[in-house]
Formats: sequence, structure tokens, C-alpha cells
Amino acid sequence: MKSQYYQTYKNSETEWLEKIPEHWQEKRIKDLSFLQSGINITSEQIEEEDKYPVYGGNGLRGYFSKYTNEGEYVLIGRQGALCGNINYASGKFWATEHAVVVYLKPNIDCKWYGEMLRVMNLNQYSVSAAQPGLSVDRIKRLLLPAPPFLEQQAIAHYLDTKTAQIDRKIDLLTQKAQRYEELKRSLINETVTCGLDKSVPMKDSGIDWIGEIPEHWYISHVKRFCKKVTDGAHTSPDLSSPDFPFITVVNLTDGALDFDQCLYTSYSDYKQLVRNGCKPHKFDVLYSKDGTISETVVIDENREFVVGSSFIILRPHPSIVNSKYISYLLSSPIMKYQARLYVKGAGLTRISIFNVSKLFAILPPLNEQKEIAIYLDIKIAKIDGIIKTINAQVQKLQELRKTLINDVVTGKIKVA
Repeated sequence: MKSQYYQTYKNSETEWLEKIPEHWQEKRIKDLSFLQSGINITSEQIEEEDKYPVYGGNGLRGYFSKYTNEGEYVLIGRQGALCGNINYASGKFWATEHAVVVYLKPNIDCKWYGEMLRVMNLNQYSVSAAQPGLSVDRIKRLLLPAPPFLEQQAIAHYLDTKTAQIDRKIDLLTQKAQRYEELKRSLINETVTCGLDKSVPMKDSGIDWIGEIPEHWYISHVKRFCKKVTDGAHTSPDLSSPDFPFITVVNLTDGALDFDQCLYTSYSDYKQLVRNGCKPHKFDVLYSKDGTISETVVIDENREFVVGSSFIILRPHPSIVNSKYISYLLSSPIMKYQARLYVKGAGLTRISIFNVSKLFAILPPLNEQKEIAIYLDIKIAKIDGIIKTINAQVQKLQELRKTLINDVVTGKIKVA
């Protein structure tokens, strides 16, 4: 199936579209379908395994023993920041009250209609409130371009074929990036537990989950090689004044702090937090204790900012340990495993300062720590460069996919 341009176009009455093929009509959503919210179901009723899938505003939520619908449907997310997103459901399923079920009128293709609604970006019509949401009454009055039924089917078939090809490429690239991520984790783990010289004699560390380490290395608690182990602010500072950065774990991505997207606090609160010890110094290591625990970053410059309680500030003794080595060590899989042993209870994602202080750390001599840090800096930079290139290819394909769908369902190109 090939694509080409339509011969003639006409001006569109749809507010977000300039022109459409001359033979297309423009109809309101209510002329093509009937919209109705799903039926309430409590989170306690939803199971990980059961007969029928349960769809909410953002897609699959779990399973239930009963169903509300049977057939092929488009679902529109009704509430939340992602309201207006489009999903598909088929067979027997339960639609919750957070999903709007689209009941199509005769001679309307489900796939074409779903992709048209996606291109319309229904999220832009959300009602501003404490929780964003869509007004079905408003949505059903929106105008959209509608080709004849046979063209709808042709568009749906074309998109199925083309997007499947793009999705396959994206999937392969994503798997490739994941393998490099695994390689990075494996490289860090092996290097901080075995060192660079694989010929040195080994000894039993005395700790089951660590195993053997080089004979001249030793094990120590984190608190014994740090001058300071404390966390950030436990009080909410004034965030209305754009004076000094206030950093939390949400600003830590890929081993770097994002100062562009962080919150800011006032001069007076900043000074108070500095007095409380919430300001990291150069060569300190920040360790995430909330959310995704055991992520680290080394402070490599003197900068005026303070941190929230989601971070632990580690200040290593420079005569004993190298900050960059400790950062690699604490974020390694073997140390993350150890940290998880102290995270009690299902669903909890927090580790205490006390437990971080007593984590066992693997320490080579200082000169070897520095060599390991330099080696990993070089190797990790190369791997990260490859991952960045792969992710750029994925992003390009995702943009191509989005553009393709937009151009086909709006009539910018014709499929035949």
C-alpha cells in the first residue's frame, strides 16, 4: 500500500486543521459515536489475575471476575494529568469510571477513529480544577474530519502496517539500550568488588552476598569512613522566592542534578538550612534514601544550594576514600541489594540514615580507588554515549510515527 497526496483540498471548519480533502466531511464526535463513562470499581476488587481485564483512565489496571463490555472499543482517559489519552480494549473487559467508553455508530472504523481522537489531543480540552478532567458534554461537540468508511478502513490498515514496522524498530533499539544499561551495571559491580587486576589473590569477605574480594581489600561500615552522614531538610522551606536552589531526589537523573527544573527557596530559609547542615560541600556524595534508593551523585563544584530530606549527605574522609569511587560503589547492584535488605514492608521505598551508616562497603587502598574511579569514568562515558545515540534514534522513530499518524488521519497524505 502506497501513500500520495489527494488531488484537491478544501478549507476546514475544524479549529486545529487548516485544510482537508475535498470529498471528506466534517462531523461532530456525537454524530459518529456515543460517549459514556465506565462503572466504578474499588482498588480492593481489582486483582493481579482474574478472568477479565480492567481498564482505567490510563490503560490496564488489573483484572476482575465480571465485565462491563464486550467487543472492540476506543477508551478515552477521563481524569488526571493524562486525561484525554487514548487506549483500545477488545473482547470482554471492565471499564472503570475513569475511562470514557466510545460506542461507535455504524460504518465507523475503530482504529481510524481512535487515532483521529489521539491526533486531536483531547487533553487540551481538560477542565481546570484540583484534578484535571474531561467534560464529556464538551468533547462530544468537537468537530473532526471524517473520510468515507472505505477510506477509514484503508487508513486503519495502512497505519497498522506502518506503525507495526516502526514499533518493531523501536522495540529492537530499546532492547539494545537495555543491554548496554545491563552492561554498565555489570561493569560497575565487577570493578568495585574485584578491582582492575584480575590476577591478585582473593579472600572470602565473610559476607555471603559479597563473596570474595581481593586479598588486600577490606570491609568497613559507611559511617567509619565518613566525617558526616546526615540528611537534608525535614521542614518545608519557603518556596515562593527564587533565591537559592532546593534540590530533592526528583532532580537526580542519570547521576547528575537538574538545577533547571528544581524548586527555589528564600534567602532566610536558605541560611537556616545551611546552619542545619543541609548544604552539601564539594566532594560530598548525595545518596537517595527515598523513592529510588541508592542513586548517587558527587558534588564536583562549590555551589550555593540545599537539599531536602530525600537525600543523605555523605562527607568522606579524603585520606581514606575517594568520593567518586564511593559514589560508584554505593550505586552498584551489590550495594543496592544490601540497601533493600533494610527496606522493611511491602511497597516501602525509604531507607534510614542509621541503616545507610551501617552498610558494609568494600574498600581497596586509596590509590586503587582513584584508579577504579578514573577507569569507570572512561568506560561509563563510552557506554552512556552509545545509549544516548540509541535513545536519539528511538526518539526520531517516535516522532516519525506521530507525524505519520497525523498526516494520514488528517488527509495530508492519501493511502491507496
